[in-house]
Amino acid sequence: MASENSLRGVIAVDGPAGAGKSTVALRLAERLGGVRLDTGAIYRTVALLASERGVDWDDGASLARLAAEMELRFVAAEGGQRVVVDGRDVSEAIRTPEMSRGASTVSQHGELREALMEVQRGFGAHGLVVAEGRDMGTTVFPDALVKLFLTASPEI
Repeated sequence: MASENSLRGVIAVDGPAGAGKSTVALRLAERLGGVRLDTGAIYRTVALLASERGVDWDDGASLARLAAEMELRFVAAEGGQRVVVDGRDVSEAIRTPEMSRGASTVSQHGELREALMEVQRGFGAHGLVVAEGRDMGTTVFPDALVKLFLTASPEI
């Protein structure tokens, strides 16, 4: 999951949409030799898999099972990182407007959020992880080594 280095633990990056969480998390991960845990990509990946496998985006229990069974990795690549699920690179497929809508829909289900919390914590058990998304430092990784909360106006 994370790259091989001597740093271990979680850096949690929280804040509202548009505050720069993704940019800061990616740069930190690159600089420190860790992996960026992109929660938005995780929800998009669940939406993609559900769409491909005929699972309704409103079926929270089935979405949770799908999430618990998927093998998800973030792989460092030039200019960012790639999202790999079940051995397949889905980095482009999850960045469509349809998968944006899907991520918004599937993220509403408590069963799925609970299942994904376990997936996210699994990343935190290996090497250095920079976890970005809402509630990373309060709910998912309350014992994170470092917790950052970013705010910024759209102009900044």
